[in-house]
Amino acid sequence: MSFQGVMTAIVTPFRDGAVDENALRALIEWQIKSGVDAVVPCGTTGESATVTYEEHEKVIRVAVEQSAGRVPVIAGAGSNSTANAVKLAKQAKKAGADGHLQVTPYYNKPTQEGLYQHFKAIAAVVDLPMVLYNVPGRTSVNMLPETVARLSSIDNIVAIKEASGDMEQIKRIVAETGPVFSVYSGDDALNLEIYKAGGKGAVSVTSNVAPSHVADVWDRFSAGDVDAAQKIQSGLASLNKAMFIETNPIPAKTALSLMGKCREEFRLPMTPMSEDHKEELRKVLSQYKLLP
Repeated sequence: MSFQGVMTAIVTPFRDGAVDENALRALIEWQIKSGVDAVVPCGTTGESATVTYEEHEKVIRVAVEQSAGRVPVIAGAGSNSTANAVKLAKQAKKAGADGHLQVTPYYNKPTQEGLYQHFKAIAAVVDLPMVLYNVPGRTSVNMLPETVARLSSIDNIVAIKEASGDMEQIKRIVAETGPVFSVYSGDDALNLEIYKAGGKGAVSVTSNVAPSHVADVWDRFSAGDVDAAQKIQSGLASLNKAMFIETNPIPAKTALSLMGKCREEFRLPMTPMSEDHKEELRKVLSQYKLLP
């Protein structure tokens, strides 16, 4: 299976220390009705680093149930331990996910060969479409185009979410992997630029708060109306910037709380947004008419 379009890296709402299932279901329903093409639970934006295995399974299961086949669910299942990544990927498949997102192992900084062997090992034992995830700003390791090209020859490795911010690298990946493999934007500010370079979608943070706007960029672009897509993309600049005024997902979840869609609740070491930044965020949301 291949995926394309706008895929929301959805937040995990909490209430009194537990996953807020009702809020999660409502968020997913709103996302689908707003025109997104897939949901991606338990990624960076979903605070995957601080949910338990049991909560991880619950969030994916709820996403699958609520989506009900209307859009694919691509479950975050990455780890810096290959064995744990296999466990999470198997769990995602059992829960009914359509694919899994595998981040480059963080902290232990594997070599390019280590990256190749890590993803190859997961693909060998979990028969589910895999989306690679390169985000060196989070992991301290950058997966090079030649490594991605090697991995793209493995049948169930179908795509990469590229969040290096390096357009030359992204263009090389597109050129070296061929038409069957998909490249997705992992940086909302670069979505349209990556589409123009041959990208087939975006795994978006901004679509948490403005799903129809972000989806519209892809829809206009894929329909051939690049000028309209550019106008919408340019218009989203302030909102895209606001989503990273503090560490993701603090701005996205804070924005959703201001919009009345979930609680402003995080798990340590993530903390609530500073009052100065919250006021700045409120002004941006007001500018986009996103506040109730």
